[in-house]
Amino acid sequence: MPHAPGVHAPVPHAPGVHAPVPHASDAHKPDALVPYASDANAPGALVPPLDSHPPTPIPYDPAAPDSTSPDPSSTPAAPDPGGHPTPDSPPRLAQLPPPPAHFTGRADTHRALYETLAPLSTDPNAHPHLNAHPHLNAHPHPNAHPHPNAHPHPLAVLTGMAGVGKSALALYTAHALKDRFLDGQLYVNLHGATPGMTPLTSGQALHALLRDLGVEPRHIPEHPDAATALLRTLLAATRTLMVLDDAENAAQVRPLLPAGTGCAVIVTSRSPLTALDGARRFPLTPLSGEDSAALLRAVSGRDGLDAAHPLVELTGRLPLALRVVAARLAARRALTPDVLAGQLAATESRLHHLEYDDLSVRRSLAVAHDALAASDRRTDRDAALALRHIGALDLPSYGAPLLARLAGTDERRTESALDRLVDVALLEETAYGRYTPHDLVRDFARELATAAGRHNTVADTGPPAPTPAANPHSAPKKTESPPPPTPRTDEPLTPDLTDTALAWYAARAEHTLTAIVEPGLDQDDRRRPTAAQLPGHAAEVGATDPFPRPEDAFAWGDLELENIVALVTRYRDTPDPRRTAHISTLVRLVFPYVLRSGRVAEMEVLGRVALGAARRLGDAAAEAYALGDLAGLHFLTGRQSEALGLNDQALAIWWRLDAVSWIRRCLNNRGLLLEGLGRYAESGVALRQSLAYSRQLNDPYGEAVTHSHLGNLYEHTDPRAAIEQHRRSLAIGDEIDAVIVRHSAHCNIGYAHLTLGEPAAAVPHFEESLRILGGHGDWHGESQTRLGLVRALRLLGHTATEHASAEGTSTEGASTRAHRECTELLRRADARADRYTGGLARHQLGLLLREMGREQEAYDAWRTALDALDGTDEKAVVQELSELLSQRDARRPSRP
Repeated sequence: MPHAPGVHAPVPHAPGVHAPVPHASDAHKPDALVPYASDANAPGALVPPLDSHPPTPIPYDPAAPDSTSPDPSSTPAAPDPGGHPTPDSPPRLAQLPPPPAHFTGRADTHRALYETLAPLSTDPNAHPHLNAHPHLNAHPHPNAHPHPNAHPHPLAVLTGMAGVGKSALALYTAHALKDRFLDGQLYVNLHGATPGMTPLTSGQALHALLRDLGVEPRHIPEHPDAATALLRTLLAATRTLMVLDDAENAAQVRPLLPAGTGCAVIVTSRSPLTALDGARRFPLTPLSGEDSAALLRAVSGRDGLDAAHPLVELTGRLPLALRVVAARLAARRALTPDVLAGQLAATESRLHHLEYDDLSVRRSLAVAHDALAASDRRTDRDAALALRHIGALDLPSYGAPLLARLAGTDERRTESALDRLVDVALLEETAYGRYTPHDLVRDFARELATAAGRHNTVADTGPPAPTPAANPHSAPKKTESPPPPTPRTDEPLTPDLTDTALAWYAARAEHTLTAIVEPGLDQDDRRRPTAAQLPGHAAEVGATDPFPRPEDAFAWGDLELENIVALVTRYRDTPDPRRTAHISTLVRLVFPYVLRSGRVAEMEVLGRVALGAARRLGDAAAEAYALGDLAGLHFLTGRQSEALGLNDQALAIWWRLDAVSWIRRCLNNRGLLLEGLGRYAESGVALRQSLAYSRQLNDPYGEAVTHSHLGNLYEHTDPRAAIEQHRRSLAIGDEIDAVIVRHSAHCNIGYAHLTLGEPAAAVPHFEESLRILGGHGDWHGESQTRLGLVRALRLLGHTATEHASAEGTSTEGASTRAHRECTELLRRADARADRYTGGLARHQLGLLLREMGREQEAYDAWRTALDALDGTDEKAVVQELSELLSQRDARRPSRP
């Protein structure tokens, strides 16, 4: 057709004891060791009182007959530097909390973590844990990131969002490793993100570790560097495993790291701790569907739950949420999984149902947000505000420019805020500069936005007044003497955030329009305001920068179209006339990008929303735009009869409004559609009327397009005359430097040569058409050009094959290239969900496959093509496909 322009239950942490100097073991109260006594004879004392020097820990001796239980009589007390003997060394510490019950999945990550902390020896019996594990023949964890500078001891950092199972994996692996660290296992919960608890300082953690290692408080150095040095001295000659759970940041961890080569450390944190040198990082993501279902079955005791059950996705495959759901099912046998899934499906109450006993997804997420909101750092408060804005808009993904506009700040400041949200695992950066929250974080952000009252806020200009930590959903307490009014993160500002976002998108859409549509009447008409366009649009456009190149505009559209469709669809029936006007303007300005990109599904949605909005607003021009855009959609999908009806409705409105340039455009489209429907005489009348209007308007672009359409019409009766019309179009395109006109002219000249039976002459024009188009984007033109190139190459290959058969030689160059080009066209069509173009391409693919002797594949391609083209106006192709398939059926032997 010629072209027309491993997880497991997280280990629950009960509130720890926060004395000024907590014990490391106290940091995990459910499994804390018996506290140390100040008197060696006191019941439960683990360490005898020290004299004046710390003890010398027993180094690991692999030759010891029983290194797990050394005989005190065979281990003499080591003398202190002053020649005084020390007391017997304390028992080896074994502070690890119990391993998590129902550990599920994470086999690859567990193996990689194990090998990082205890490198595999050549002895196959050296690692019975790995040899016995049924899932540990996998490759090392693909997401583990080794640091190029080796650390003096193995250091692993497990990172991920709240409830993803970092602690469970750390403890599961630590228990597997404990026989390799026979001088002890140390555990400290640093409470970096524990609900209701203040993170330990590195000084508190140091003090606790030194006390656990037998140092009396009076002997612990006050200076942090000295305390760190003492810790490293005590551990230097030992083989000790240290688990630092729930770290807040690298500064909290760094002073606690041992220096001995026989030690190893596992750190868990929501932050990636990238400032921690020498670490191998293991970013954890939610479980797979199968592992999620396995965890649900194991904890709940309910059989029959598989990966397809709604509970798996409703929990976001987050281990903490899965544990909560499973615990509720285990506790209430009358509660069925389907009923619970129905409760969770009510998005506004999902987090309410993800709380049980001391397990709560909401509280786990709130820790990070509340710390940001209460911080003295501007970036942290900006991050808290950005999260609320994310909840208010609820879009598929986010970039800094939009959120900066909502906050009234610059993009660099907003980027820092978003990076902070990534750092505390409330966002994931899925591509450079694009951020997406986990589904449960979305729910939490929506709650924050709702609690804030009105959804539009301004960024604060200073730190908020000090307030006690509180539930972020509760109303702020009033004070008797309020401080002077200062803009705060929760100070409302009109207009609404949604309207601000729609206005911003409309402004960027106008810049997209000016970047991809050549200057002239087409661009001017599309930019001209309709009656319902709000007066602030021009100022919004002026506040944003234009795109330097068409490629940049298309790239922006590719990133943001999903968000635009989400917003427009959500508010398609809004009773608010201002919001409806925003939607109408946005769709009018963004539609040329959507059309050029060939985004068929999005065109359908946006076109129908725009038509409804225009009719509710009583905006005749906006209605005509929408009707014309829907006509373009139907033309692209091969439904030319429906396209003609919509185009004629738009034409009637433009006649009524006396919009001559739009009358010219609709007449041109009418001529094109009538030609495609075989109504050639009517087509000629409409095209000549359009040509007269183009000359009246002094519109060379419109004149060039009409000459191209006249060429398509003449091709049915006189292909040579058709080529002349296309060359006129090309000459005008060259004169005004119109890329789409030039690209279309070469494409249509190629089709005219195909009609003349001259595929060799057609190929250079199709190739030149694609070269001219480059990155300007015109899916209809590109797809028709590629289809014509496939046809020309196939015909060349067929002719060459006939000559080769007659001469006893072989050639397959043109056919091979035709197959390659056809495959590429199919890939691009399928990526756009363009079934019409895909059907035309599969028709050609089947012909190529048959010539290659692959008949069954050819028939499969033709069946798919017929299904895609059924109901379109491609009558000739549909008839040919039906005949090809019927010939195949006729050759099949009848069944008895």
